[in-house]
This record gives sequence, C-alpha cells and structure tokens, in this order.
Amino acid sequence: MTLDDQRARCAWVTDDPLYIRYHDEEWGLPLHDDRRLFELLILEGAQAGLSWLTILKKREHYRRAFSGFDPQQVARFGQRQLRRLLADPGVVRNRLKLEATIANARAVLAVQQEAGSFDAFIWSFTGGRPIRNRWKNPRDVPTRSAAAEAMSRTLTERGFRFVGPTICYAFMQAVGMVNDHLVSCFRHDALG
Repeated sequence: MTLDDQRARCAWVTDDPLYIRYHDEEWGLPLHDDRRLFELLILEGAQAGLSWLTILKKREHYRRAFSGFDPQQVARFGQRQLRRLLADPGVVRNRLKLEATIANARAVLAVQQEAGSFDAFIWSFTGGRPIRNRWKNPRDVPTRSAAAEAMSRTLTERGFRFVGPTICYAFMQAVGMVNDHLVSCFRHDALG
C-alpha cells in the first residue's frame, strides 16, 4: 500500500492515521520493556474477534483503566475494579478478557521473579533475537509458528490466558520478535 508520502507499506495498513503511525513507528520494532510487553500481550488478547484498529483506538483508555499496564497494580485488582471495568465503554467489556488481564498481570510478576524480567523470558522463544522473514506476498505471512505455539503452551502452563498460538504470533510480530513487514515495505530493511 502506498499513501500520500509515497512510501510502500504492508498491505494491511489502511489510510487511518492511527494505523499508519502504528505501522510506521511501532509494529515490528524490537521491544524490551516489561510494561510495554505486558501491554501488547493484553491488547492482542483483547483484540481476539475484533479489528486491531478498534483496539488501537481504545489503547489510551486501556492505559488509564489498567494503571498504565503496571503489572504490580493490575495484579491487585479485585471484584470492585472488575465491576468498574465491566461498566467502562472505553475497554472491551468481556468478562473473560478482563479477568485474563488480571490473571496475566499476576503471571507476569511470577515470571519476573523467576526469570528476572518478562523481557528475558518472552524473548527466549526466539533465542533473544528477531526472526527476519522475507515475505513478498501478504498471503504468505503466517498466522502462527512453531515458536508461537511453544510460547502459547508455556504461557498457558504458567497461568496466562488469551494466549493461543495466533495471539502469540500477532504479539511476536507487534513486539519485533519476528519481522513480518513485506520486503516491499519501507520498514522491512529499516528493522534489519
């Protein structure tokens, strides 16, 4: 897709400025911040069954509703906070997804205790380095991989929820664990 600035982008990018900014500045950029990794894992799970643009439009509200995605604070959420979230139109009001966010915060804290950081743990599924793919056609880009399946299995064993292989692969793409920008996209080579 080519927009006003004439740069070639991945085919999934729409003309929405929020989507363009997400693609150009964030998607696929290697991320190593525990809080932001937690945020994107939660948002990928919230997206299940919805469009990513819907979630992007709600992201700032999610940040406020979930204490800036501080896992220590979210892990302490109880029934009162859950009721508040279920009444909040700024988030996806799905009880299972909201309960999963709280459970996932607790699981992140456990991983941090064991591995030192969520970053070190999560990046171990790609050997600590991004996997650089060279897709030419959008239909060649997979929706899951062996690494995503292993991540899903391990996260589930550790009490994480809404972390199926497809969600894990989308998360890996978002945080730069895999570079799935098409080779024709201006971001592909920029990300190495």
